[in-house]
Amino acid sequence: MAPVLIHPTGVNFIEEQHRPDVNSDAATYYGGQEKFSRSRTYSASFAHGYNPKRMPTFQDESYMRSRRMSHDEKGTGPRRFLIDVEETIRVVLEQEDTDGDFQISITDAGPKLMALGTATSNGFKSFDIRGNYMLSNLLQELALARDHNRKRIVLDEARLTENPVDRLSRMIKNSFWHSLTRRIDGDGLEIICADPKNRTGRVNPRIYVPHGEPAMAEYYRRVAREKPHLNLDVQVLPPKPDDPRFVKSLNTKPGILALAMNEVDTGRGGKTLKGIPFIVPGARFNELYNWDSYFISLGLLVDGYTKMAKGMVDHFIFEIRHYGKILNGSRSYYLCRTQPPFLTDMALQIYNQLDRSDVDANRAWLKRAIQAAVKEYHTVWVAEPRMDPKTGLSRYRPDGLGIPPETEATHFTHILEPYAAKHGLSVLEFSERYTDGTIKEPELDEYFLHDRAVRESGHDTTYRFEKRCANLGTIDLQALLYKYEVDIGTAIREVFDDELELEEDFSLAPFPPSVESYANPHRESSKTKPQSSAIWFERAEFRKRMIDKYCWNESKSLYFDYDTVQEKQILYESVTAFWTLWAGCASEEQCWKLISNSLKKFEVLGGLVSGTEESRGKISLDRPNRQWDYPYAWPPHQIMTWVGLERYGYLEDAQRLAYRFLYMMTTAFVDFNGVVPEKFDAVRLSHLVDAEYGNQGVDFKMVPREGFGWMNAAYQVGLSFLSTGMRRAVSTCTSPEVVFGHVLSQPMTSQQYSASISDPLGLAMENLQLPSLASGPTAPLAY
Repeated sequence: MAPVLIHPTGVNFIEEQHRPDVNSDAATYYGGQEKFSRSRTYSASFAHGYNPKRMPTFQDESYMRSRRMSHDEKGTGPRRFLIDVEETIRVVLEQEDTDGDFQISITDAGPKLMALGTATSNGFKSFDIRGNYMLSNLLQELALARDHNRKRIVLDEARLTENPVDRLSRMIKNSFWHSLTRRIDGDGLEIICADPKNRTGRVNPRIYVPHGEPAMAEYYRRVAREKPHLNLDVQVLPPKPDDPRFVKSLNTKPGILALAMNEVDTGRGGKTLKGIPFIVPGARFNELYNWDSYFISLGLLVDGYTKMAKGMVDHFIFEIRHYGKILNGSRSYYLCRTQPPFLTDMALQIYNQLDRSDVDANRAWLKRAIQAAVKEYHTVWVAEPRMDPKTGLSRYRPDGLGIPPETEATHFTHILEPYAAKHGLSVLEFSERYTDGTIKEPELDEYFLHDRAVRESGHDTTYRFEKRCANLGTIDLQALLYKYEVDIGTAIREVFDDELELEEDFSLAPFPPSVESYANPHRESSKTKPQSSAIWFERAEFRKRMIDKYCWNESKSLYFDYDTVQEKQILYESVTAFWTLWAGCASEEQCWKLISNSLKKFEVLGGLVSGTEESRGKISLDRPNRQWDYPYAWPPHQIMTWVGLERYGYLEDAQRLAYRFLYMMTTAFVDFNGVVPEKFDAVRLSHLVDAEYGNQGVDFKMVPREGFGWMNAAYQVGLSFLSTGMRRAVSTCTSPEVVFGHVLSQPMTSQQYSASISDPLGLAMENLQLPSLASGPTAPLAY
């Protein structure tokens, strides 16, 4: 039983009329001074120092007296508990946290039972808290109360039994987004400069300011002077910051890249700069990311944070202007790489939700975003080396030299060992000499060309792209660029009266693409004439024809990547084929074939897996799992497919898939102390992922504080697809097989799903044993 509070004899506490809403955020619920009314009078009023004419005090807290009531706990009103915060945390962890990870989960062997003293009985009468969900919520609430310096609390039982869907959605909206918010300026540098991926040993912050921003450089120099304890190193980048040799030279001195800022009043009659806030993915990813930000913005828009999403577009505009592209991430080692392009859809989604009171300002903002997207399109995606002029397909093919420095220290050991042995060196010695150019290995250069391309694709890593990514016209990239072309054309026609002047001067890519046109050094300038919608719709139509020619496979009813060097389709089955539905470049017939013949290849109990087991191949010690392969499920693939299916009128399929993913998320949230991870094993319904660097968003103490960026967004977006009945069902962790009335077969594995309901503890224990995916039985359904 939780400890009974020691308090002045005769003081009794019950609920009063002015408590905060039971489901309010922690700052409201636990912040400030609580007041509670009394439930009975006292026969010895002045005994033990109690004066009925004064407000009774409980150490530093005051409690209002009320009329006399029964001493027994009321049976009709909401139940509340009187709790000593620190002592109850100690008891809960000691009794229930048997594995010592400061979380209460179904893998813990505690009794899953604790008696708490009720507020109406002054803590002398108790009520049992039962089950993993209530106990983990209790631990979370105690941690939040501790955050607000509360020594004791009156806790509503309703916060422990809250509908898990409502609780998770509320935490994402009111807590997680705020915890993931960063700003690059004098006030935010200490947090944003921390880089878990930095292996150089230097922890003092370093910021790189782009060329052409003297006011920004001076601002950061002033911050360095005013805050000497930071040891801030301010560096100004050259005019061309993405030169591969220069970027490689920064590997030993990594730093954060400056982003967009606003000029604001100091309050003392002067002006200063202030960073525009943005959302980071979380965990080891503590910087602004490209495609993560798109999906995060969708969640922000659902939750009403339009200004935050708009600010992230402002950062992308800044990056295109100063760094030449929307960067993979805002660190120096990402200067040569971008990621999948989503800027046009992101900007249009936000534009449609801006306050209509200032139409001209909104239009001017969208104009800046579309202008930036046009520049990115011409100078990055349809420029060599990413463009293959022969096919007209674009590729992930970034510049760069050497070994990517942001990876885990041992990530490339198995690749480098044969080369190190060849030169009679240790892996570390070989890495240093290869990176500085002392040792030349053309085969290794080719390997890292493809490795950088994999990272630019966002799908790092997968056997789909192994040793060939830079040569592939991937179906996902073609779909995204088709969407760019349509979006830009539509914006020019509908918003800018079919005429868009480009303010920056850059070269336009030839159209239609051909080997001859790209060999011609003459390029039309962006300022020669205004952009019209017609050329963009022509580009979109041309790309659709190339997609159908090179990527569509009629016999397999699926889109595939095209190898521009080997000049053949790569028959790896990827769920990104459904991005064509999101982009709108599939015909109605192609859509029907995709859904009728191919969707079942990717659909498993927990949603959509990244690829099929057959395409991935067998897994062994020498060929370990990759996190973007089967059986893993990621938020981008889910959201893109949901939206694409809805776009083509297949709402029921979208709802079913959304339900599957949210069911998996909700069961993990209920069973594992509120966890919201980066990714899932969708076959085993588990966040206990052992591939590559493991999972992110799972290493927290007592209460989840961030979740993970795009997983948070997937939950909020996914809820918008569910009917009221589906939302109720997922809140009770009802299996999709029960909701949709059939058992899902697994076409890509010999393992068969059981239609019976399993013990979730057994499922979790099986996951902890990490059995071989190639041999162990697939975990049966939970709940």
